[in-house]
Amino acid sequence: QVQLVESGGGLVQPGGSLRLSCASSGIIFSAYAVGWFRQAPGKQRELVAAINHGYSTDYADSVKGRFTISRDNAKNTVYLQMNNLKPEDTAVYYCKAELVDSTGEYVYWGQGTQVTVSS
Repeated sequence: QVQLVESGGGLVQPGGSLRLSCASSGIIFSAYAVGWFRQAPGKQRELVAAINHGYSTDYADSVKGRFTISRDNAKNTVYLQMNNLKPEDTAVYYCKAELVDSTGEYVYWGQGTQVTVSS
């Protein structure tokens, strides 16, 4: 059974920092591209940051210079370090693992963790 479990969300003041973690099980984590998405109330889910199996990264323009995605394949975990948080970063954050190979496409999502940025 595949599981992605996010943690690290919470309430933080503007300018503060949080570190999200997403621990996986049931997959060969190192083979997967993984990413963080977020969804604010009334808005579509959007990509925040992604890292592939070769450690190449991609970021939404709105978080460049503030957020850093990283992965630890030995721990089957992907992280999102979020600095200088802004109220507009408030959302439910989800991690996603994706693999496309000759046998098909495999996509898994976590259950989400709430991040609230407010004074």
